[in-house]
Amino acid sequence: MIELALVGIGTGNPEHLTLQAMRTLAAADLVLIPRKGEDKADLAELRRTICAEVLRDAKTVVAEFDLPVRDAATADYRRRVDDWHDAIAEVWMQTIAEHPGARRVALLVWGDPSLYDSTLRIAARLQPPPQVTVVPGITSVHALTAAHAIPLNEIGAPFVVTTGRRLREDGWPPGVDTVVVMLDAGGAFEALDPQGVEIWWGAYVGMPEQITVAGPLAEAAPKILAARAEARARHGWIMDIYLLRRRAG
Repeated sequence: MIELALVGIGTGNPEHLTLQAMRTLAAADLVLIPRKGEDKADLAELRRTICAEVLRDAKTVVAEFDLPVRDAATADYRRRVDDWHDAIAEVWMQTIAEHPGARRVALLVWGDPSLYDSTLRIAARLQPPPQVTVVPGITSVHALTAAHAIPLNEIGAPFVVTTGRRLREDGWPPGVDTVVVMLDAGGAFEALDPQGVEIWWGAYVGMPEQITVAGPLAEAAPKILAARAEARARHGWIMDIYLLRRRAG
């Protein structure tokens, strides 16, 4: 049976790796690195850098594969995602099969495998089913709050983590004053009434390229949109996240 370790690697900073993550990678026979096209070549390069720093055993093989592109033509969102996950699982199986001697396989996961990441769902599609272990990693949520030196929630208060699409379509989640937004294609906060709302935004959090903006939403929103557009044009890709909080009163 193949042992598949899903290793959370943080948000791009090699220093985010835990000791458990380093030990797991060092013990692997095969490490998988996805390539997401030229515009996101930096993401594969960061994984290569981590492997170069951690892997000391010459027997450990690093194998790269091209990540399938999600079909934008299918109208049903869930169907698009399911088909995409099936295609990724097939590529994983093909890549592993090309290394028949590998029994301990590791896959580097951005952030943590449990939060807005489908690696675990894809792993469940593999045949034959591997023995899956998860090594937790620092999430972009933690990196964001650390970058701004703020607490994630108010005392005794809940918070919601959601996506830009849900925020744009459904508005502010009920019952909470703190909302963390991930996977925003850009500017979902513009759909909100900015009155009494503060925002803490970050792009490339935890990386040398990190950019942060904070303040009342009405004032910060145009600054964020401008910074986001400039950074995306410069790097060819962007990963950003933000926390919204309603002020009391």
